[in-house]
Amino acid sequence: MYAQCPDCLTVFSLDAEALAQARGGVICGNCEMLFDALDTLAGQLPPEPFRLLPAHVRSEQAPKLDLAVYRPHANAAAAAAPALAAAPAEPAFTPHFVHDRRAPRRRARRWPWILTCLLLALLLAAQVAWAKRAELVADPAIGAWLRQACAGLGCQLPLVRDVRQLRVVARDVQAHPSVPGALMVSATIRNDAPFAQPFPVVTLTLSDADGHRLAMRRLHPSEYLDDAAAIRAGLAPGASTALLIEVADPGARAVAFEFGFE
Repeated sequence: MYAQCPDCLTVFSLDAEALAQARGGVICGNCEMLFDALDTLAGQLPPEPFRLLPAHVRSEQAPKLDLAVYRPHANAAAAAAPALAAAPAEPAFTPHFVHDRRAPRRRARRWPWILTCLLLALLLAAQVAWAKRAELVADPAIGAWLRQACAGLGCQLPLVRDVRQLRVVARDVQAHPSVPGALMVSATIRNDAPFAQPFPVVTLTLSDADGHRLAMRRLHPSEYLDDAAAIRAGLAPGASTALLIEVADPGARAVAFEFGFE
């Protein structure tokens, strides 16, 4: 018997054993293509010159075989039945024409899983970014990119507190001009961070010559600023603000004062 590769048109001689291994599926020894030998199976070659072996038209109805060359006795047929029943129902591998019909369906089923995995990955990244928002905004490189993106989108980044980058650039203490027994403490603080941060809680500590604390006061932003909009906006990067604090005079023992931020 003969069969022809549909890709390189090479004609091969083959026997029934080769066809039975995969129900007609064979591999071309010239181009390595997997094809169905039953499509062009021929008992003999047509007269030369020829280019293509005639192709067979597949039928849904199985042909009936009438020309029998051997018929076993009834006892021999019964003995062979268990061996035939144990034979595998499926070939060792599936021919390429079966794969081609099933592959698009498998690929179509994979797309929902791929999209679901991408969506879950984006949600996880958003949750991590929200949990680490303070570190991301404070980072010099990522924070600058986020501020540019937010400026273009018209959004506002959350304020990040970093009191280590607040500096007291000027300070003074003097007797209160109109309240006896009180002191007027003034100071100017500057935000050296590259991002806006909320106004801090200011602590003012008065000490004696030995460094012992005589008095301390903690002031929230609403106590030293009367502008609610400015408090919500925070202290802009590089900006300064003036503080004016009134405290009771602890007496002549108070010789030093110190500002702190929380």
